[in-house]
Amino acid sequence: MLKHILDAHGGTLPDDIIVSFQNTGKEMPETLDFVRDCGERWGVEIVWLEWQRDAPKWRQVTYETASRNGEPFAELMATRPYLPNPVARFCTAELKIRAMQGYMGDHGFKGWVNVVGLRADEPHRVARLKTTNENRRGMDGRESPLAHAGVTKRDVARWWTEQNFDLALPNVNGTTPMGNCDLCYLKGASTISGIIAMRPELARWWIDQEALARGKIGVARAAFFRSDRPSYAQMLDAVERQEAFDFGDADALGDCYCTD
Repeated sequence: MLKHILDAHGGTLPDDIIVSFQNTGKEMPETLDFVRDCGERWGVEIVWLEWQRDAPKWRQVTYETASRNGEPFAELMATRPYLPNPVARFCTAELKIRAMQGYMGDHGFKGWVNVVGLRADEPHRVARLKTTNENRRGMDGRESPLAHAGVTKRDVARWWTEQNFDLALPNVNGTTPMGNCDLCYLKGASTISGIIAMRPELARWWIDQEALARGKIGVARAAFFRSDRPSYAQMLDAVERQEAFDFGDADALGDCYCTD
């Protein structure tokens, strides 16, 4: 989407188009490499942002200084009496949406349209763009140009095979299990278990956050990212025992702004 918008403007974006990447600190290293490569190879400035507790609630970083150990995410959770969960996804609202909106507002933009990469084969998500009220601090609306152009998952995959670089993460039938936050609680337990099997060290951060929450609020549902399935410690233990969790399709709840 970014490359097509860039090409539509003759290779140089107008001054009033801002390209931003909101880093949570839990993205895979390959994702950070990919964002850097897009900026460098296409000659476009990408504003790297992270949420912070103190005003103005955002900070600008670079590829080199971006958090890589979940620092913004952990800092946010330390301000709340419960962990984010499928019902209260405050991590997305703060770390992604409000960090970007704060930057735009603080740089003099009174109103803007947020452009996201939804495709034509995601009609329910495209429709939701028009109904979800996220008009906080100036956002005038959201658009999905790929969907309007009829672009599908297959078209995107074909386009990237013609490029000289790509996101260096496993692609399974057009989806990237390791995309977005590495072990995001919205991913299915089977997906998380598969990632833990390949990268067991990734589980430690999530286990630690649930342990910290239990220390604050005790053994309660709010001390876990998901109350409807085993904890991250239990999933790691199951992987190490070569057991598997499978809660069916309903377990995966990845339909969120982070995946837009």
